[in-house]
Amino acid sequence: MREVAFIKQNKEKWLNFEKAIFGKTLQNPDELASLYIHLVNDLSYAQTYYPKSKIILYLNNLAAKAFQKIYITKREDTNKLVHFWKTEVPLIMYQYRRYVLYAFLIFGTFVGIGVLSAIYDDSFVRLILGNDYVNMTLENIKAGDPVAVYKRGSNWGSFFGITLNNLYVGIYSFVLGVFGGFGTGYVLLKNGIMLGSFQYFFYQEGVFWESVRGIWIHGSMEIFAIVIEGAAGLMVGASILFPKTYSRMNSFKIGVKDGVKILISTFPFTISAGFLEGYITRYSNTMPNWLSVSIILITLSIIFYYYIIYPIRLTKKLKMPHATI
Repeated sequence: MREVAFIKQNKEKWLNFEKAIFGKTLQNPDELASLYIHLVNDLSYAQTYYPKSKIILYLNNLAAKAFQKIYITKREDTNKLVHFWKTEVPLIMYQYRRYVLYAFLIFGTFVGIGVLSAIYDDSFVRLILGNDYVNMTLENIKAGDPVAVYKRGSNWGSFFGITLNNLYVGIYSFVLGVFGGFGTGYVLLKNGIMLGSFQYFFYQEGVFWESVRGIWIHGSMEIFAIVIEGAAGLMVGASILFPKTYSRMNSFKIGVKDGVKILISTFPFTISAGFLEGYITRYSNTMPNWLSVSIILITLSIIFYYYIIYPIRLTKKLKMPHATI
């Protein structure tokens, strides 16, 4: 069968299926599952006989969305909230995994730029961090406590203020994704350069290890969450710039909907980072090295597993189509 005839024969079915996935015309998961089987069969046929056709991309994306819809609307014994964290978010993370990679590459690049700028320009650290902060930290280093800034204020006050600020940064980064992702890129740029120059400053003063064992107790989750929130913002930007087979408005709606779910998923990690910064980091210089390192590795492992490893394992377990988004 010629490709044109194949598309003409199935076009109406695919459009109806698309309405069922993105609209409210069909809510029965059993019917969705039945249509999903037909869609996967069409995808397999297209991959066999039209391997270079753009219709494969369309069917692949539609199949991935259908898969998520089936698992979202399917009746489960578990609580909807549990399902959100256990299944829905990981599947979305896997589907948009390339944007996570982009976010890490962008952030990592600007961390490197921050380090290099601090190396070759003595005034750069003061430009980025401010004279007051640099002078205060130098005094703390002379006093033998490089991370004394984290001991200021009460535990709960620090926790509350830091958490609100970090939540604001995450939401702000996501919302700026509406500017084609460039606004989100700016937030990643700003935080990346700041982190790079910040860490080099401690290295230059000979207290790099003291800063790492203190700052990264909360920094592992905090920075990782910022990058994931950046990925969500890039998703929104891409949904506007590259709608692919969808209308630009539908693509934008899908991008925002999926991006918001990822953004919300970072909140517990951001709150946990705030708790660690408010209650634990202030004791980093008195706790043994093995304890501070253990906290860093455990917190980093938890968030890395949830956003990187678990989505891959879950997708393989459920045998979800490997969609290219």
